[in-house]
Amino acid sequence: MDTLNPFINGRFIESSTDEYMNVCDPSVGEVIAQTPRCTREEVISAVAAAKKAYPGWKKTTSAQRTQLLFDLRNLIKENFDDLTFSVCRENGKAWEEAAGDVQKALEMTEYACSVSTLMMGNSLMNTSRGIDTVEYREPVGVFAGIAPWNFPAMIPMGWMTPLAVACGNTYVLKAASSTPMTSLKMAELYKKAGFPDGVINVVTCSRREAELLLSHEDICGVTFVGSTSVGLHVYSAAASNGKRVQALCEAKNHALVLEDAPITRTAAGIMNSSFGCAGERCMALPCVVVQEEIADALVEELLRLCKKQVIGPAYDKKTNLGPLASDEHRTFVRQWIEKGVDEGAKIVLDGRGVQVKGYEKGFYLGHTILDHVTPEMSVGQLEIFGPVLCVKRCKNFEEGLQMMNANPFANGSVIYTQNGYYAREFVERTDGGMVGVNVGIPVPIGVFSFTGHKKSFFGDLHCHGKDAIRFFTESKTVTTRWFDEEDMKQDKVGTWDGVI
Repeated sequence: MDTLNPFINGRFIESSTDEYMNVCDPSVGEVIAQTPRCTREEVISAVAAAKKAYPGWKKTTSAQRTQLLFDLRNLIKENFDDLTFSVCRENGKAWEEAAGDVQKALEMTEYACSVSTLMMGNSLMNTSRGIDTVEYREPVGVFAGIAPWNFPAMIPMGWMTPLAVACGNTYVLKAASSTPMTSLKMAELYKKAGFPDGVINVVTCSRREAELLLSHEDICGVTFVGSTSVGLHVYSAAASNGKRVQALCEAKNHALVLEDAPITRTAAGIMNSSFGCAGERCMALPCVVVQEEIADALVEELLRLCKKQVIGPAYDKKTNLGPLASDEHRTFVRQWIEKGVDEGAKIVLDGRGVQVKGYEKGFYLGHTILDHVTPEMSVGQLEIFGPVLCVKRCKNFEEGLQMMNANPFANGSVIYTQNGYYAREFVERTDGGMVGVNVGIPVPIGVFSFTGHKKSFFGDLHCHGKDAIRFFTESKTVTTRWFDEEDMKQDKVGTWDGVI
């Protein structure tokens, strides 16, 4: 069994804690490593290392930072399979899904290589006679990230770290305690790429120590991904301490399936969106609202496709559906299935009895479909975060859209139709922040922002895209005037000199 160490000030240090947290391989149900519950002093030392590194890193030219990011990008590509296996082993994603997790971290690293262009400001000559104004974008300071367990590569090392450091900030990452290995491996790649000591720091700790990041005077901003209840606390606590905050939270994404949607292709898209990554993603599609005329046919096709899926260990490349990330989470999802049945939903596919030969201790849960879910059922309103699909039925477009918009979360929303009029109406009227038209997982590539709405996001600037650059920088405007000979003779200046 491996004992992991936090990465602080350019090196892995041995923690002084006597409390360790288990890291499991969900495919076999065994503990494979232990990670320290870093002490309060160790978290503070990570912030101190980032603060110390910041002045020098801020003055590093954008071209130099870009070159280091290019080197990091190459290292990620060289170690791609090793990082993919790490995600499989600690999280349980099937191989192809884990590779996608790493690929998205690579995508954001490549986007960060454009920092010289992304950070460019604005300028205007003669804003008033003889006066020029320039707006610069500058780094802010030390940022912190609090990462979830479901995407060990993409979120901490894609959404959080690359753009922050590309803009000239330094970073303290609180990696998820149950899935820290990939983040620690990537921190080592930052070191190999030549990033100065203290620019990247990775700790593992409990919520108690993580609270320091919300109040520490040297932290200027926080990115959080996780549950809405915790996200609202993070947003409230950090903002009350004057920090910038991005809190990306829960979802219950819906798809509206109209009667003209092609059944087989629509079902294939829904299956991939609902059960991919074992449903453990905030952009999963756990609920479909389908017109009654085609509801039975769609459910029948979903059943057919699900039964063709291979359930197995994450690192077997034949596997379509891997295990859930932990036994505790599997119990949580099972309880939601039971609740759905108790509330009156019809269970047409039950994955609770699934076992994988040779991997009986793994945390497996098969595809589950709950049909005839109605608006008052909590199973169709709240996040389950597992391979469970809820099917609601509607009479028409208007009723279906109303059902969807009644949900308190609005990360994403999808419509399956061949009708251009209804597609446009949907795009305009849905509450979802990321919208798909015949696209089951409408997450844009990194040059666009990840735009969750309602209780799926707290903050002003989203991650990804131009919003992220604004989040990780601040504006400075410089107004300049040079006196000519006539100016120098003036002995009186008006109240609005140079402004009007």
